[in-house]
Amino acid sequence: MYPIISQRKREWMSKEVEVGSASELTPGTVKGAGQFAVGNADDELFAVTRRCRHLYADLANGSIDEDACLVCPWHGAKYDTRTGRMTRGPQGIFAKIPGLGMAVKALTLVLPLGRGRVVERDGTLYVE
Repeated sequence: MYPIISQRKREWMSKEVEVGSASELTPGTVKGAGQFAVGNADDELFAVTRRCRHLYADLANGSIDEDACLVCPWHGAKYDTRTGRMTRGPQGIFAKIPGLGMAVKALTLVLPLGRGRVVERDGTLYVE
């Protein structure tokens, strides 16, 4: 017996998003693919949802730092690409607001960035 799955959920689960050529996603690269920011952090491919938990910046425009974390392009918040959790809160003027960084980091303990699985087929990357 198969569990009943709604049509909408079945469609969402079956969708793949093409990222592009595997050779283009070199270490330190991040790019957008559908709802995901897809990157290569120290030869580990990752896919996380694109919007920063702070002010919803597009993380596909972010960078990878020396700790293999995804860095938000707007205010420098850092995300662990394996868990989707924020490891450093917003920087700059936002770092001076008492408790803001801790509050946003705490939010990602409960609501981390969503994650997808990156797969390669015939030299092309996809997110499932």
